[in-house]
Amino acid sequence: MSRKQVVIRKRHVIEPIYKNPVVAKFILRMMLAGKKSTSANIFYKAMDLIKEKTNTDPLEIFSKAMENVKPMLEVKSRRVGGSTYQVPIEIRDDRREALAMRWIIGYSRERSARSMSERLCNELIDASNSTGASVKKKEDTHRMAEANKAFAHYRW
Repeated sequence: MSRKQVVIRKRHVIEPIYKNPVVAKFILRMMLAGKKSTSANIFYKAMDLIKEKTNTDPLEIFSKAMENVKPMLEVKSRRVGGSTYQVPIEIRDDRREALAMRWIIGYSRERSARSMSERLCNELIDASNSTGASVKKKEDTHRMAEANKAFAHYRW
């Protein structure tokens, strides 16, 4: 009998401007020290900058960036008989989304620009064009899973 409990997923509030639950999750994940309004302001300024730079719908750019960054496979360490193998596994949809958000936010924080909204804007535009650090992270993850495909039979 399994000891794991069933996790009840929280339903996020749909944010007021774009009425998109993914945007609401993104704003919450970007938040630091409980400052949700600051996080929301940064996100909305980034969306305005995207609209200025590309003359397209910023929500379209955001969703395309998320799709380009979401990984399909990852590797997990599995210990078998004294040696550790990197076993490739497929990722659930909610984890794919969480990893994509984490990578986009993390690499936008590392970029060099004046403000966080400019950094986020540039990272989202790069990710929607399949360039940038977050897309490279996805490709590296896929490459690692492909290299360890021989250990796929150790999947549990």
